[in-house]
Amino acid sequence: MTIGKTQRPIPGNDEHVVLKFRPRTSAHPLGRHEEPAAPRALPAANDLSRYERPHDEPDDFRHRMLANVAALAFTIALTAIGIWLAMSIADLRRTQDCVLMGRRDCARISEMPRS
Repeated sequence: MTIGKTQRPIPGNDEHVVLKFRPRTSAHPLGRHEEPAAPRALPAANDLSRYERPHDEPDDFRHRMLANVAALAFTIALTAIGIWLAMSIADLRRTQDCVLMGRRDCARISEMPRS
């Protein structure tokens, strides 16, 4: 077995090897191997207090409940449409399979109530 230029032998006793990760930057084109610049200092983490609602502002419970009811109605409608579509496709497939088998009584005939 020969080891190519890009392959390295598996380390023996040192099973755990830590590899240094160097992220690619768009400033250096592929193929150029230069030492990366010193890492930039990250800006201080933004304070999340600007997203908080003031405590003296009342909670709009009614608006929140209406939004929840609207979301529930939309979800139920979407589920019902999905079930109807799946049933329609299955019925169409059954009818098509029946016709392709050469049968002539494939159409569904609904019974009319007798008076």
